Amino acid sequence: MKRSRFSEEQIIGILKEHQAGSTAVELCRKHGISDATFYKWRSKYGGLEVSEAKRLKSLEAENVKLKKLLADQMLDNATLKEMLFKKLLKPGSRRKAVNWAMQSRGLSQRRACDLAGIAPRVFRYQSVRPEEETLRQRLRELANERRRFGYRRLHILLKREGWEVNHKKLYRLYAEERLTVRKRGGRKRALGTRSPMLLPESDNQRWSLDFVSDTLMDGRRFRVLCIIDDYSRESLATVVDNSLSGRRVARELDQLIECRGRPEMVVSDNGTELTSNAILSWQQETGVSWHYIAPGKPMQNGLVESFNGRLRDECLNEHLFCSYDHAREIINRWRNDYNQNRPHTSLNGLSPLEFIKRSRQDQNNNRPNL
Repeated sequence: MKRSRFSEEQIIGILKEHQAGSTAVELCRKHGISDATFYKWRSKYGGLEVSEAKRLKSLEAENVKLKKLLADQMLDNATLKEMLFKKLLKPGSRRKAVNWAMQSRGLSQRRACDLAGIAPRVFRYQSVRPEEETLRQRLRELANERRRFGYRRLHILLKREGWEVNHKKLYRLYAEERLTVRKRGGRKRALGTRSPMLLPESDNQRWSLDFVSDTLMDGRRFRVLCIIDDYSRESLATVVDNSLSGRRVARELDQLIECRGRPEMVVSDNGTELTSNAILSWQQETGVSWHYIAPGKPMQNGLVESFNGRLRDECLNEHLFCSYDHAREIINRWRNDYNQNRPHTSLNGLSPLEFIKRSRQDQNNNRPNL
């Protein structure tokens, strides 16, 4: 707007001359203004004093500022509504929101940063981290091969291959690649204090066994007899069949004893197959101590229960079985991988067979020379 060459004081003085008796034509010719300008002044400033005119001007300026602030606030609210299509939790998402506000709304960088809740220096920061594309590719490959492995076990597998990477950095890459394992829901368990279970000090000291059930594609059910060594966590057998009686369990235990030797104790629950006359007769013939856990207390046999959970999570839930032979093949292949390659957190990242080998080496080294 073009600035007037007359101040408020001068305009009010001209109007007072008109009130004193001077005609409008004389005042317009005297001050070099048009009739329209004079009558516009009279409608706006007629009857006002100088102080009142200054106050009116300040109110007009303040009104202009308020209108501008209101317009900016409405624009900010509209921008926020479109910007917050998802929660802005990380700097990356906030940077995208700032770029969108600057490009689509024409906001300044500082104003867009204020709306997105990010400091301008953080928005302008350029990362100097290496891309690590080779490591990311190998991490994705391992995660696709071991879909139920978390970042800790993947870290152990990478260290075996020679990768020198910090576990915190690996977790960052693991999260950025969205490889997080979705935890499957499980049944609620009873709470309460439990005394810790004493672990054996050598292999073949205590075996644990339990059953797992699943179905084939045609709906037929099958059961898996799982036998593990509590010391090394080694899976000794995973017997798959549609029916597993007490006699069949005793026969499988006899075959294991021929290959590995006799255990000192076997731990199991109170299932009908395991409390049958066939198992009682087998205990008397072999002299193996058999310990039954308390009814309704599966955590007293927690090692084989944990193994059952890994078997179901990493094998049974990941495959569809066409026949009993197909199930035996896949489950046996998973058992061999479990014993030979799969890192076990309770064994310091070693597989069961690696743990047995190292344990025997330590025993030989600690044996006194005669």
